[in-house]
This record gives sequence, structure tokens and C-alpha cells, in this order.
Amino acid sequence: MNPMPQLEPMLKQLRLSGILNSLEPRNRQAVEDKLAYTEFLALLIQDEIARREQRKLAMRMRRAGFQSQKTFESFDFSFNPSINRAQALDLATCRFMEEKANILIAGPCGTGKSHLAQALGHSAIRRGYDVAFVSFSKMLQQLQAARGVGGYDRKLQYLATVDLLVIDDFGLKPLSMNQDEDFHDVVAERYEQRATVITSNLDFDEWGEAFQNKLLGAATVDRLRHGAYRVILNGKSYRTPREENSTCVTRG
Repeated sequence: MNPMPQLEPMLKQLRLSGILNSLEPRNRQAVEDKLAYTEFLALLIQDEIARREQRKLAMRMRRAGFQSQKTFESFDFSFNPSINRAQALDLATCRFMEEKANILIAGPCGTGKSHLAQALGHSAIRRGYDVAFVSFSKMLQQLQAARGVGGYDRKLQYLATVDLLVIDDFGLKPLSMNQDEDFHDVVAERYEQRATVITSNLDFDEWGEAFQNKLLGAATVDRLRHGAYRVILNGKSYRTPREENSTCVTRG
């Protein structure tokens, strides 16, 4: 007797319809290998868990808003032998997430800042964290638009509570007074509560100059720097004929 007509609606009712995809091959395996009923059941459950984890991973990837598939696997460390690969891969373990420590990445255009930042985001997602990737200017635009429709608090709450916030290209343009306050709100809410990754073309000692309100800027940058891992990328651009560049990583 074929049990499939009875099994299919019951599995769907239990939200286990994914098992249908592996039921036939697993049943064949059980017969061929003379598996016990419990072994057969364990294989089906393992398949279902793997499917659900893959579905969660795909959903987190979509929500993150990455510009492209920039991962550590696709990062060309051989382009510059002086890159501290061991340090970069240590950051990829996402220990900084447990420490609630920021990662600040600075360097000229084309030196791999965005790639490194997105790679860290991908590593965090693989470890089950929710990630949001956004350019600095777009984040400020979103906050301003949310304020206009009465949704500022909700937008700020999301930016404040997502496990890892990756902000690309801080300080490309001078901030207005309202933008000063909006960015400070995001940083203050996340301070010592969540990890943040920020990239910038500005040297670290220039970050405060991007703010109109220097006092507010000093307070914001101080929170960002406290206990942060600082990554400095120098040298030639990946977008030009490949020549030697360099990088160093410090914390403080």
C-alpha cells in the first residue's frame, strides 16, 4: 500500500512538507541499507533541519541588502602579500560580535574596504546573526524619510537592534545638523549593545571633521572608537592594474 496520499496532507498540516522531497530517496536508502525505523526517521529529520537552516540563511542574506556577493572566499589576499590574512580571518570568526565591538575600516578608494565589510557581514549571517548593510548616505536618507511620515522611532529601533549594522562610506559628504543628530542616535543606541562595521575614505583622525556639530561629533566618534578594531587599508586600488598595497589592523 502506498502511504503517500495519506502522508502528504498530514505533513503539510504539520508544516513538514519539505520532507516529501527526501522521503523517496531516504526510503530507498533505508531498504537497501536495512536501516532501523529510528535511523530512517533520524535521516528525514536531519534533512528537514538542513532545509530549514538553508531557508533561514537565504532569508537573512536577502534582508541584509548586500550590494554583491563579497565574501572572504572571494577576497584576493594574494593581491597584496602584506595583508594580515590571519588577522582578517580572525575577525571573520565574528568574535567581535560577542564582544559587541565595532570594526572601523579606513583607507583610500578601491583598497577593499567595502569588500571586507560585506565579507564580515556574510560571516555573521552564516553564524546565525541578522545583518543590515547600507551606505551611510542612504541610511541618513531613510531616517529623514521616516521622520517625514512619523516612522522615525521605528526605523531607529531597527537600526539600533539588528545584530550587525554595516555602514559603508561614512563621511563622503559633510553632514547637516539633522544628520549629525540622526547618526549620533544610531551610534548611541548601539553603543556597547551591538556590533557595528563602518568604512570610510577618511583617516581616523578626520572622522570628527565630517560633523557640523563638533561637540556631538566628538561624542559620536568617541563611542565608535571605544574598544573598536581599527583596520587601515593603504596602497593601490583593486580597480587599477595590480600593484602592491598594504594593510594593518589595530585595536583601541
